Amino acid sequence: MKQIFTILSVAAIVAVVTVSCKTKTATTDQTNVLSAVDSAEFAAFQEWKEQQEMKKMKETTTVRYVERRQTAANTSPAVVTNTRPAKKKWTNATKGAVIGGASGAVIGGVVSKKNRVAGVLVGGVLGAGGGWAIGRSIDKKQGNY
Repeated sequence: MKQIFTILSVAAIVAVVTVSCKTKTATTDQTNVLSAVDSAEFAAFQEWKEQQEMKKMKETTTVRYVERRQTAANTSPAVVTNTRPAKKKWTNATKGAVIGGASGAVIGGVVSKKNRVAGVLVGGVLGAGGGWAIGRSIDKKQGNY
């Protein structure tokens, strides 16, 4: 049975490769119109991408410090800049999912007598879902979404 399945799958792969290599694409007016639309969408995507990069640059925090060591050749202090991205905070939904998943896994493991692994998994999934839902509602009330 395995040999038949292997032979059929190899035959199907060979057929697909030979058919795909023999087909030639013909350019029509419809493909030219589609390529123009695609290039316009690509230009819009590039513009959106640049805007996102500008937002990201605004979010980074720039730390500047001046070295006090001065050499004989250079009497002005050296200015060194160090840029690092701003720290992202956890949303209430994420916090709720983590806390709910951990507590649900513990409770599921304690409650389940016959199969502790299944109890941990089911409790973790249910706890994470419930914690996420509660955290999401808190985020909505605070206007974070």
